[in-house]
Amino acid sequence: MPNLVKTIVLLICSNLFMTFAWYAHLKNLNNKALWIAILASWGIALFEYCFQVPANRIGFNSAHLSLAQLKIIQEVVTLSVFVPFAILYMKQPIGWNFLAAGVCLMGAVFFIFM
Repeated sequence: MPNLVKTIVLLICSNLFMTFAWYAHLKNLNNKALWIAILASWGIALFEYCFQVPANRIGFNSAHLSLAQLKIIQEVVTLSVFVPFAILYMKQPIGWNFLAAGVCLMGAVFFIFM
């Protein structure tokens, strides 16, 4: 598997964990004490780092991505994971702003990789 693909796959895994760590407690632990939500989120976030750190190392050292390129890829992956999560898991309505954010990110990808 090429290093760029490895980087993107690891970032997707990382974002799945981080999205749940940051937002799932709003649905699942909303009536629990705040410290319980914090500990649960922290525990989930540990797994996020197990994917994020190798993704950044592979992307930077082996795929020879610049720091800015890594960050833009991360933001695209974040939105690509977050939108389905918000719609399917959190039952949030989709709005025009989801599409607008996607268009802005496509522009960012274009300019950072030029």
